[in-house]
Amino acid sequence: MTLARLAYNADNTAKITSVGAIPLLVQLLRPSSPSEVQATAAGWLMNLATNADNRVAIAAAGAIPLLVQQLGPGAPPDVQKSVVGALWCLTLNADNKVTIAAAGAIPLLVQLLGSGSPPEVQGMAAAVLESLADRNADNRAAIAAARRIS
Repeated sequence: MTLARLAYNADNTAKITSVGAIPLLVQLLRPSSPSEVQATAAGWLMNLATNADNRVAIAAAGAIPLLVQQLGPGAPPDVQKSVVGALWCLTLNADNKVTIAAAGAIPLLVQLLGSGSPPEVQGMAAAVLESLADRNADNRAAIAAARRIS
C-alpha cells in the first residue's frame, strides 16, 4: 500500500503528519527532483490536504510556491495533474487562496485551460480557478485580467 493510499484514511493521515512527512514531501517538490518524484509528492500532498489542519501545515512548509512552479509550460502533464489537484485541496483554506494567487498561479492556471493541455488538466485547472475566485474579489479580478491576456 502506498503512502498516498494510506492518506485517504483520517487516522492514517494524522499518523503520517505526526511523523513529519509534510516537510519531507515538500522537499521532493524541488526542481532538482525527477518529475515522477514531483508528481508523486504532489499527489501525496493532495491526499493529506483533505484535512483542514494539513492544509495549513502544507502551506506553512512552503509547498505553495513549489507547486506553482510546476505549472509552467514545460511541466509534464502527470506533474501538472498532481499539482493542480493539490492546489485545489489547498484552496479550501482562505489564506491559501491568497498565497496561491501571490505565488503567480492564476496566469499559469488560465494557460492550462488552453487546448495544449490534456482535458483532465483543463478541468482541474478550471476547478482551482473557480475555488480561488469564490469569496475573493481580488482573485476574481486577477482571473479576469489573466483571461484577457492569454
